[in-house]
Amino acid sequence: MQAQNSVGIVTPQYVHIDKPLHLMSGAVLNSYNLVYETYGKLNSAKSNAVLICHALSGSHHVAGIYADQPKSAGWWDNMIGPDKSIDTNRFFVIGVNNLGGCHGSTGPASIDARTGRPYGASFPIVTVEDWVEAQAQLADHLGIDQFAAVGGGSLGGMQAIQWALDYPERLRHALVIAAASKLTAQNIAFNDVARQAIISDQEFYGGDYYSYDTLPRRGLRLARMLGHITYLSDDSMAIKFGRDLRSGAFSFGYDVEFEIESYLRYQGDKFADQFDANSYLLMTKALDYFDPANAYNGDLSAAFRNAKANFLVLSFTSDWRFSPERSRDIVKALLDNEANVSYAEITSRHGHDSFLMVDGYYHQLVRAYMDKIET
Repeated sequence: MQAQNSVGIVTPQYVHIDKPLHLMSGAVLNSYNLVYETYGKLNSAKSNAVLICHALSGSHHVAGIYADQPKSAGWWDNMIGPDKSIDTNRFFVIGVNNLGGCHGSTGPASIDARTGRPYGASFPIVTVEDWVEAQAQLADHLGIDQFAAVGGGSLGGMQAIQWALDYPERLRHALVIAAASKLTAQNIAFNDVARQAIISDQEFYGGDYYSYDTLPRRGLRLARMLGHITYLSDDSMAIKFGRDLRSGAFSFGYDVEFEIESYLRYQGDKFADQFDANSYLLMTKALDYFDPANAYNGDLSAAFRNAKANFLVLSFTSDWRFSPERSRDIVKALLDNEANVSYAEITSRHGHDSFLMVDGYYHQLVRAYMDKIET
Protein backbone atom coordinates (compact mmCIF):
# COMPACT_ATOMS: atom_id res chain seq x y z
CA MET A 1 0.00 0.00 0.00
CA GLN A 2 1.32 3.43 -0.92
CA ALA A 3 1.70 6.00 1.84
CA GLN A 4 -0.49 9.09 1.76
CA ASN A 5 0.88 11.78 -0.57
CA SER A 6 3.53 9.40 -1.87
CA VAL A 7 5.06 9.91 -5.29
CA GLY A 8 4.08 6.27 -5.77
CA ILE A 9 6.01 3.67 -7.72
CA VAL A 10 9.36 4.91 -9.00
CA THR A 11 11.99 3.47 -11.32
CA PRO A 12 15.73 4.19 -11.28
CA GLN A 13 17.25 5.73 -14.41
CA TYR A 14 20.80 5.44 -15.68
CA VAL A 15 23.11 7.70 -17.62
CA HIS A 16 26.55 6.96 -19.04
CA ILE A 17 28.81 10.00 -19.14
CA ASP A 18 31.75 9.81 -21.54
CA LYS A 19 33.30 13.11 -20.52
CA PRO A 20 36.45 12.49 -18.42
CA LEU A 21 36.13 13.47 -14.78
CA HIS A 22 39.34 14.88 -13.33
CA LEU A 23 39.25 14.10 -9.62
CA MET A 24 40.71 16.18 -6.81
CA SER A 25 43.18 13.36 -6.11
CA GLY A 26 44.69 13.76 -9.59
CA ALA A 27 43.11 10.56 -10.87
CA VAL A 28 40.84 10.58 -13.92
CA LEU A 29 37.69 8.61 -14.62
CA ASN A 30 37.44 8.55 -18.42
CA SER A 31 33.76 7.67 -18.23
CA TYR A 32 31.27 6.66 -15.56
CA ASN A 33 27.67 5.75 -14.87
CA LEU A 34 25.22 7.50 -12.58
CA VAL A 35 21.93 6.10 -11.34
CA TYR A 36 19.21 8.56 -10.38
CA GLU A 37 15.49 8.93 -9.76
CA THR A 38 13.15 11.81 -10.50
CA TYR A 39 9.83 12.83 -8.96
CA GLY A 40 7.38 15.40 -10.26
CA LYS A 41 7.55 17.07 -13.66
CA LEU A 42 10.15 19.41 -15.09
CA ASN A 43 8.42 22.58 -16.26
CA SER A 44 8.87 24.05 -19.73
CA ALA A 45 11.34 26.66 -18.46
CA LYS A 46 13.28 23.95 -16.61
CA SER A 47 13.31 26.27 -13.60
CA ASN A 48 11.72 24.01 -10.96
CA ALA A 49 14.43 21.37 -10.54
CA VAL A 50 15.58 20.45 -7.03
CA LEU A 51 18.63 18.25 -6.45
CA ILE A 52 18.65 16.18 -3.26
CA CYS A 53 22.09 14.97 -2.17
CA HIS A 54 22.41 11.91 0.03
CA ALA A 55 24.38 11.32 3.22
CA LEU A 56 26.97 8.64 3.92
CA SER A 57 24.78 5.55 3.64
CA GLY A 58 22.05 7.03 1.43
CA SER A 59 21.32 6.57 -2.24
CA HIS A 60 19.37 7.91 -5.20
CA HIS A 61 16.19 6.35 -3.80
CA VAL A 62 14.89 9.44 -2.03
CA ALA A 63 11.12 9.02 -2.28
CA GLY A 64 8.43 6.62 -3.43
CA ILE A 65 8.55 2.83 -3.54
CA TYR A 66 9.63 0.14 -5.96
CA ALA A 67 6.92 -1.99 -7.57
CA ASP A 68 8.49 -5.24 -6.40
CA GLN A 69 9.38 -3.89 -2.93
CA PRO A 70 6.27 -2.30 -1.39
CA LYS A 71 8.12 -1.53 1.86
CA SER A 72 11.05 0.17 0.12
CA ALA A 73 10.15 3.80 0.82
CA GLY A 74 12.87 6.28 -0.08
CA TRP A 75 15.05 7.60 2.72
CA TRP A 76 13.36 11.07 2.68
CA ASP A 77 9.89 9.94 1.69
CA ASN A 78 8.41 11.82 4.65
CA MET A 79 9.77 15.08 3.22
CA ILE A 80 9.23 14.73 -0.54
CA GLY A 81 5.98 14.13 -2.41
CA PRO A 82 2.69 15.73 -3.44
CA ASP A 83 1.77 18.44 -0.92
CA LYS A 84 4.72 17.55 1.31
CA SER A 85 7.42 19.96 2.44
CA ILE A 86 9.26 19.57 -0.85
CA ASP A 87 6.16 19.46 -3.01
CA THR A 88 6.40 17.41 -6.19
CA ASN A 89 3.31 19.18 -7.50
CA ARG A 90 5.60 22.21 -7.86
CA PHE A 91 9.12 20.83 -8.05
CA PHE A 92 10.96 18.34 -10.22
CA VAL A 93 13.07 16.50 -7.64
CA ILE A 94 16.20 14.52 -8.49
CA GLY A 95 18.05 12.02 -6.32
CA VAL A 96 21.39 10.65 -7.50
CA ASN A 97 23.72 7.95 -6.18
CA ASN A 98 27.18 9.45 -5.85
CA LEU A 99 30.29 8.11 -7.55
CA GLY A 100 31.95 5.49 -5.39
CA GLY A 101 28.59 4.32 -4.12
CA CYS A 102 27.18 0.83 -4.27
CA HIS A 103 23.66 1.37 -5.60
CA GLY A 104 24.31 1.54 -9.33
CA SER A 105 26.67 4.45 -9.94
CA THR A 106 30.25 3.63 -10.83
CA GLY A 107 32.11 2.52 -7.72
CA PRO A 108 34.57 -0.04 -6.36
CA ALA A 109 32.28 -2.99 -7.14
CA SER A 110 31.83 -1.86 -10.76
CA ILE A 111 33.74 -3.54 -13.56
CA ASP A 112 36.85 -1.67 -14.68
CA ALA A 113 36.82 -1.79 -18.48
CA ARG A 114 40.62 -1.88 -18.51
CA THR A 115 40.84 -5.14 -16.57
CA GLY A 116 37.42 -6.77 -16.87
CA ARG A 117 37.35 -7.09 -13.07
CA PRO A 118 35.88 -5.00 -10.27
CA TYR A 119 37.82 -1.83 -9.47
CA GLY A 120 38.20 -2.86 -5.85
CA ALA A 121 41.09 -1.10 -4.15
CA SER A 122 42.06 0.62 -7.42
CA PHE A 123 38.97 2.83 -7.40
CA PRO A 124 40.21 6.38 -6.72
CA ILE A 125 39.38 8.46 -3.68
CA VAL A 126 36.50 10.83 -4.42
CA THR A 127 35.62 14.09 -2.71
CA VAL A 128 32.57 16.28 -2.31
CA GLU A 129 33.96 18.49 -5.08
CA ASP A 130 34.11 15.46 -7.40
CA TRP A 131 30.52 14.53 -6.61
CA VAL A 132 29.31 18.04 -7.37
CA GLU A 133 31.14 17.99 -10.69
CA ALA A 134 29.50 14.66 -11.61
CA GLN A 135 26.10 15.98 -10.52
CA ALA A 136 26.63 19.01 -12.77
CA GLN A 137 27.24 16.62 -15.65
CA LEU A 138 23.93 14.92 -14.84
CA ALA A 139 22.22 18.31 -14.83
CA ASP A 140 23.69 19.01 -18.26
CA HIS A 141 22.37 15.65 -19.48
CA LEU A 142 18.89 16.61 -18.24
CA GLY A 143 19.11 20.09 -19.80
CA ILE A 144 19.00 21.86 -16.44
CA ASP A 145 21.07 25.03 -16.43
CA GLN A 146 20.09 26.12 -12.91
CA PHE A 147 18.55 24.38 -9.91
CA ALA A 148 15.80 26.03 -7.94
CA ALA A 149 17.45 24.41 -4.92
CA VAL A 150 20.13 21.92 -3.95
CA GLY A 151 19.89 20.39 -0.50
CA GLY A 152 20.34 17.52 1.87
CA GLY A 153 21.19 16.50 5.40
CA SER A 154 24.60 15.73 6.88
CA LEU A 155 26.99 14.89 4.02
CA GLY A 156 24.16 15.92 1.70
CA GLY A 157 24.21 19.40 3.21
CA MET A 158 27.94 19.60 2.59
CA GLN A 159 27.30 18.94 -1.09
CA ALA A 160 24.75 21.78 -1.13
CA ILE A 161 27.45 24.08 0.26
CA GLN A 162 29.93 22.94 -2.39
CA TRP A 163 27.37 23.55 -5.13
CA ALA A 164 26.98 27.14 -3.93
CA LEU A 165 30.76 27.60 -4.04
CA ASP A 166 31.59 25.78 -7.29
CA TYR A 167 28.53 26.75 -9.34
CA PRO A 168 27.19 30.01 -7.88
CA GLU A 169 25.18 30.71 -11.05
CA ARG A 170 23.59 27.26 -11.19
CA LEU A 171 21.48 27.24 -8.02
CA ARG A 172 19.20 29.77 -6.40
CA HIS A 173 18.78 28.18 -2.98
CA ALA A 174 20.85 25.86 -0.78
CA LEU A 175 19.29 23.74 1.97
CA VAL A 176 21.99 22.84 4.50
CA ILE A 177 20.54 20.58 7.19
CA ALA A 178 22.40 19.00 10.14
CA ALA A 179 25.71 19.68 8.41
CA ALA A 180 29.07 21.37 9.00
CA SER A 181 31.72 23.21 7.04
CA LYS A 182 34.28 20.63 8.19
CA LEU A 183 34.56 17.70 10.56
CA THR A 184 35.91 18.11 14.05
CA ALA A 185 38.91 16.05 15.16
CA GLN A 186 36.52 13.83 17.12
CA ASN A 187 34.45 13.12 14.01
CA ILE A 188 37.55 12.29 11.98
CA ALA A 189 38.57 9.94 14.79
CA PHE A 190 35.21 8.12 14.69
CA ASN A 191 35.56 7.70 10.93
CA ASP A 192 39.08 6.31 11.21
CA VAL A 193 38.07 3.74 13.85
CA ALA A 194 35.25 2.65 11.54
CA ARG A 195 37.65 2.32 8.61
CA GLN A 196 40.16 0.38 10.69
CA ALA A 197 37.41 -2.07 11.68
CA ILE A 198 36.90 -2.78 7.96
CA ILE A 199 40.54 -2.73 6.86
CA SER A 200 41.63 -5.08 9.66
CA ASP A 201 38.94 -7.64 8.82
CA GLN A 202 40.73 -10.77 7.55
CA GLU A 203 38.21 -10.96 4.70
CA PHE A 204 39.10 -7.47 3.42
CA TYR A 205 42.07 -8.60 1.28
CA GLY A 206 43.33 -5.07 0.77
CA GLY A 207 40.01 -4.00 -0.74
CA ASP A 208 39.99 -6.72 -3.41
CA TYR A 209 37.68 -9.10 -1.59
CA TYR A 210 35.48 -9.42 -4.69
CA SER A 211 38.17 -11.61 -6.26
CA TYR A 212 37.99 -13.94 -3.26
CA ASP A 213 34.20 -14.25 -3.36
CA THR A 214 33.92 -12.97 0.19
CA LEU A 215 33.03 -9.85 2.15
CA PRO A 216 34.60 -8.08 5.16
CA ARG A 217 31.22 -8.42 6.84
CA ARG A 218 32.46 -8.38 10.42
CA GLY A 219 34.41 -5.17 9.94
CA LEU A 220 31.57 -3.41 8.15
CA ARG A 221 29.18 -4.55 10.87
CA LEU A 222 31.38 -3.02 13.58
CA ALA A 223 31.83 0.18 11.56
CA ARG A 224 28.09 0.61 11.27
CA MET A 225 27.50 -0.11 14.95
CA LEU A 226 29.99 2.59 15.89
CA GLY A 227 28.52 5.04 13.41
CA HIS A 228 24.98 4.36 14.55
CA ILE A 229 25.88 5.24 18.14
CA THR A 230 27.07 8.66 16.97
CA TYR A 231 23.86 9.29 15.02
CA LEU A 232 21.70 8.88 18.12
CA SER A 233 21.53 11.00 21.25
CA ASP A 234 21.89 9.79 24.82
CA ASP A 235 18.29 10.84 25.49
CA SER A 236 16.90 8.96 22.50
CA MET A 237 18.74 5.78 23.49
CA ALA A 238 17.62 6.14 27.09
CA ILE A 239 13.99 6.62 26.10
CA LYS A 240 13.96 3.80 23.56
CA PHE A 241 16.15 1.22 25.33
CA GLY A 242 17.26 2.41 28.76
CA ARG A 243 19.03 -0.42 30.54
CA ASP A 244 16.35 -2.95 29.61
CA LEU A 245 17.48 -6.56 29.55
CA ARG A 246 16.21 -8.94 26.89
CA SER A 247 15.63 -11.78 29.36
CA GLY A 248 15.01 -9.66 32.45
CA ALA A 249 18.12 -10.93 34.24
CA PHE A 250 21.91 -10.87 33.86
CA SER A 251 23.41 -13.87 32.05
CA PHE A 252 26.97 -13.13 33.22
CA GLY A 253 28.42 -13.61 29.74
CA TYR A 254 29.37 -11.70 26.60
CA ASP A 255 26.38 -12.44 24.43
CA VAL A 256 23.53 -9.96 23.91
CA GLU A 257 21.94 -9.00 27.21
CA PHE A 258 20.79 -5.38 26.90
CA GLU A 259 18.21 -4.25 24.37
CA ILE A 260 20.58 -1.59 23.04
CA GLU A 261 23.11 -4.33 22.24
CA SER A 262 20.49 -6.26 20.32
CA TYR A 263 19.47 -3.16 18.39
CA LEU A 264 23.03 -2.22 17.40
CA ARG A 265 23.86 -5.75 16.29
CA TYR A 266 20.69 -5.90 14.22
CA GLN A 267 21.55 -2.58 12.56
CA GLY A 268 25.10 -3.75 11.93
CA ASP A 269 24.00 -7.03 10.37
CA LYS A 270 21.38 -5.34 8.22
CA PHE A 271 23.85 -2.75 6.94
CA ALA A 272 26.54 -5.34 6.20
CA ASP A 273 24.06 -7.17 3.98
CA GLN A 274 23.19 -4.05 1.97
CA PHE A 275 26.29 -1.84 1.69
CA ASP A 276 29.73 -2.25 0.18
CA ALA A 277 32.72 -1.92 2.49
CA ASN A 278 34.89 -0.10 -0.05
CA SER A 279 32.10 2.42 -0.61
CA TYR A 280 31.91 2.99 3.13
CA LEU A 281 35.64 3.76 3.19
CA LEU A 282 35.27 6.23 0.31
CA MET A 283 32.27 8.01 1.81
CA THR A 284 33.95 8.52 5.18
CA LYS A 285 37.08 9.87 3.50
CA ALA A 286 34.99 12.36 1.54
CA LEU A 287 33.57 13.52 4.87
CA ASP A 288 37.06 13.90 6.34
CA TYR A 289 38.41 15.91 3.41
CA PHE A 290 35.55 18.38 3.14
CA ASP A 291 36.76 21.81 4.25
CA PRO A 292 36.00 24.75 1.92
CA ALA A 293 37.97 27.13 4.14
CA ASN A 294 41.18 25.14 3.70
CA ALA A 295 42.00 26.93 0.44
CA TYR A 296 41.51 30.29 2.23
CA ASN A 297 43.86 29.74 5.17
CA GLY A 298 40.96 28.59 7.33
CA ASP A 299 38.80 31.65 6.60
CA LEU A 300 35.28 30.30 6.01
CA SER A 301 33.92 33.77 5.29
CA ALA A 302 36.42 34.12 2.46
CA ALA A 303 35.36 30.72 1.11
CA PHE A 304 31.75 31.94 0.79
CA ARG A 305 32.70 35.22 -0.88
CA ASN A 306 31.45 34.24 -4.35
CA ALA A 307 28.34 32.34 -3.27
CA LYS A 308 25.13 33.85 -4.63
CA ALA A 309 22.47 31.40 -3.44
CA ASN A 310 19.98 32.03 -0.67
CA PHE A 311 20.47 29.63 2.24
CA LEU A 312 18.29 27.70 4.64
CA VAL A 313 20.45 26.33 7.45
CA LEU A 314 18.89 24.01 10.04
CA SER A 315 20.40 22.28 13.07
CA PHE A 316 19.09 20.08 15.89
CA THR A 317 19.71 20.60 19.60
CA SER A 318 20.62 16.97 20.37
CA ASP A 319 22.91 16.48 17.36
CA TRP A 320 26.31 16.14 18.99
CA ARG A 321 27.99 14.80 15.87
CA PHE A 322 27.19 17.90 13.78
CA SER A 323 26.28 20.26 16.57
CA PRO A 324 24.31 23.52 16.18
CA GLU A 325 27.56 25.40 16.75
CA ARG A 326 28.83 24.04 13.42
CA SER A 327 25.72 25.37 11.66
CA ARG A 328 26.14 28.73 13.34
CA ASP A 329 29.67 28.88 11.92
CA ILE A 330 28.16 28.55 8.45
CA VAL A 331 25.55 31.20 9.17
CA LYS A 332 28.17 33.65 10.43
CA ALA A 333 30.31 33.18 7.34
CA LEU A 334 27.29 33.80 5.12
CA LEU A 335 26.26 36.90 7.07
CA ASP A 336 29.83 38.20 6.83
CA ASN A 337 29.20 38.23 3.09
CA GLU A 338 25.73 39.80 3.48
CA ALA A 339 24.12 36.66 2.08
CA ASN A 340 20.41 35.96 2.42
CA VAL A 341 20.28 33.20 5.05
CA SER A 342 17.52 31.77 7.23
CA TYR A 343 18.53 29.75 10.29
CA ALA A 344 16.65 27.66 12.83
CA GLU A 345 17.84 25.48 15.69
CA ILE A 346 15.23 22.78 16.18
CA THR A 347 14.56 21.11 19.52
CA SER A 348 14.79 17.36 19.00
CA ARG A 349 15.88 14.34 21.04
CA HIS A 350 16.82 12.17 18.03
CA GLY A 351 20.45 13.27 17.65
CA HIS A 352 21.99 13.49 14.19
CA ASP A 353 19.24 11.28 12.78
CA SER A 354 16.76 14.10 13.47
CA PHE A 355 16.96 15.28 9.88
CA LEU A 356 15.42 11.98 8.76
CA MET A 357 12.58 11.97 11.27
CA VAL A 358 8.99 13.12 11.03
CA ASP A 359 8.81 16.34 13.02
CA GLY A 360 5.95 18.76 12.47
CA TYR A 361 7.89 21.94 13.25
CA TYR A 362 10.94 20.90 11.22
CA HIS A 363 8.83 19.94 8.21
CA GLN A 364 6.84 23.17 8.45
CA LEU A 365 10.05 25.19 8.35
CA VAL A 366 11.20 23.43 5.19
CA ARG A 367 7.73 23.80 3.64
CA ALA A 368 7.56 27.52 4.44
CA TYR A 369 10.97 28.07 2.85
CA MET A 370 10.23 26.00 -0.24
CA ASP A 371 6.84 27.68 -0.74
CA LYS A 372 8.61 31.00 -1.24
CA ILE A 373 10.85 29.69 -4.02
CA GLU A 374 9.69 30.91 -7.41
CA THR A 375 9.54 28.36 -10.18
